[in-house]
Amino acid sequence: MTKMADNSSSVEIVEGCRLPVLRKNQEHEDEWPLAEILSVKEVSSRKLYYVHYIDFNKRLDEWVTTERLDMKKLQFPKKDAKTPTKNGLSGSRPSSPERDREREREREGKTLPTPVQNGNARRLIPAPPGRKRKANCGGTDEDSQDSSDGIPSAPRMTGSLVSDRSHDDIVTRMKNIECIELGRHRLKPWYFSPYPQELTSLPILYLCEFCLKYLKSLKCLQRHLTKCNLRHPPGNEIYRKGTISFFEIDGRKNKNYSQNLCLLAKCFLDHKTLYYDTDPFLFYVMTEYDSKGFHIVGYFSKEKESTEDYNVACILTLPPYQRRGYGKLLIEFSYELSKVEGKTGTPEKPLSDLGLLSYRSYWSQTILEILMDLKPDNGERPQITINEISEITSVKKEDVISTLQYLNLINYYKGQYILTLSEDIVEGHERAMQKRHLRIDPKCLHFTPKDWSKRGKW
Repeated sequence: MTKMADNSSSVEIVEGCRLPVLRKNQEHEDEWPLAEILSVKEVSSRKLYYVHYIDFNKRLDEWVTTERLDMKKLQFPKKDAKTPTKNGLSGSRPSSPERDREREREREGKTLPTPVQNGNARRLIPAPPGRKRKANCGGTDEDSQDSSDGIPSAPRMTGSLVSDRSHDDIVTRMKNIECIELGRHRLKPWYFSPYPQELTSLPILYLCEFCLKYLKSLKCLQRHLTKCNLRHPPGNEIYRKGTISFFEIDGRKNKNYSQNLCLLAKCFLDHKTLYYDTDPFLFYVMTEYDSKGFHIVGYFSKEKESTEDYNVACILTLPPYQRRGYGKLLIEFSYELSKVEGKTGTPEKPLSDLGLLSYRSYWSQTILEILMDLKPDNGERPQITINEISEITSVKKEDVISTLQYLNLINYYKGQYILTLSEDIVEGHERAMQKRHLRIDPKCLHFTPKDWSKRGKW
């Protein structure tokens, strides 16, 4: 039985209010979770409210009408509650003397470099000037976002995820792009991405699927396609098997493509802050080939030099290709690169909820594959060490241990640790591997690692 919202009250709902909101669920019954009002607007004399469901992922945030609000349980925001949130958004991170001093300097009008955060690696880089950028679209020397398209030349710097200004806080907490057309796919963004302000009011943002340039209309896209000669990502193709290819892109050599890739990825990654300085990164783009070209499926980025043994910074499978095994293929490819480099690697933290699920699944299957292939030694139980598992798989030792604990395989027996594989674990693993049709073939990888420490400033 669905309860009706009581909207007889003339109380004004403002930003920061909390109340139950009807969330329409396609898979289960409709529910009334507690939600926070982030923004209010009026369209055709009708009020709309942008809500964030408390304890739900931000990708479920949406605009709702008054009828979906339960006014009986309205909670007004507490006065003087100015606690910042994670990623520098209002509502999470406690204040600190350093941040108070930083605000004081801002009030005094002193300019500061913009802190940009990726995982838990922080850098201070100056905001890039709004200069015209050149894109290398198949050898043509056209402007990346040319003025004839009516689009600014560089992504706007307002709405930085580390800003302390309340307006920017609200801006970055709300999805700002309605729809993206990328090749034959239309994508509904999950999160905020700092595309130019002028594009946020468009019903559809058009992207060239090969150079990822953003354009304001279909006409502009069609004109662009007559000049863009790319039919695959820039950079070197380092893997091909069947229709699947991987391209290695240097963030310094292909800056425009890399920045456009980050803008697209930010629509679907909430826990990472956008980098404008792509120089320290390599991007590995996975594509699917057909007669029209190499179409982007997903990507991961990694630092050229990582002091923390990170082999992935950001990782994303685009929504049309999710739940088809491509995410695990991206992860497997990142570890194949680590094997060639002779290193163990781990993804940069924090992982998103979907990222953690994918990595846990990959680590579990990879480790169980090795354990089940072990042969008894002279009638004795087969033996293997944590270090040996790590060396074989290139999975960092800490991730091996956490996976074994997650699977509940480690037991203490007669003074030593043993791994016990139950029938349920074995059967579950065999079922999962039967479904896993996409695998990386190391023989198809043509990759030579570079020693970036000897290459100056990359």
